[in-house]
Amino acid sequence: TIICLGLLLGATGKSAQIPLFVWLPDAMAGPTPVSALIHAATMVTAGIYMIARTNVLWHLAPSISELAAWIGALTAIMAAGRASAAAERAAVQKAVIWFDRRMGPVIGTSRRVAKADFRHRDDGHNYDCWDTTRNTTSLLLVLQQWGLLKFHGVGDPHYRGNALVLQTPHNTAVLLERATRIEWVVDMWTRGYAQPPDVMTVQKWVKED
Repeated sequence: TIICLGLLLGATGKSAQIPLFVWLPDAMAGPTPVSALIHAATMVTAGIYMIARTNVLWHLAPSISELAAWIGALTAIMAAGRASAAAERAAVQKAVIWFDRRMGPVIGTSRRVAKADFRHRDDGHNYDCWDTTRNTTSLLLVLQQWGLLKFHGVGDPHYRGNALVLQTPHNTAVLLERATRIEWVVDMWTRGYAQPPDVMTVQKWVKED
């Protein structure tokens, strides 16, 4: 386990994986000689090649293999969101889907349905909105802590529910766009297993049901 953890740290640095990925965008930002680009490309490939060559050790350390899977997947998914705030929100949707697919078979929620509550009488296979808010917010905080959110921060969860107009009580995780200070919900409770979560402004979301 210790050996694989050391190899993983080396691979994250050489292949620009989280949390040691910040050097690559900076290296590619300015005019760069062709020789340096070739060297950088070789460096990035070297980390992946190292892990592939030591696969026997990784089979003996399943916990580190799981960590490597999380790091590799989230790095690849969130890399597509570096261009703009809208692209980052789309990448967050994909990260939530990946998280749902990864955890569903483990905890038994791979059969969950949209908008599940006590009326479905199947708590063992479903989340209520409190569960989805906690889970999504936890994932967003991991992305933020690992430096994968460039255009957003993690906001406070939001609540809606107006008995006068028969609006169902509900809450959700929130992203705060840094430049505009606009709040965006990331709501997976309204979608079934492995479906993209709803992403919209809080202003629009509070009027939904």
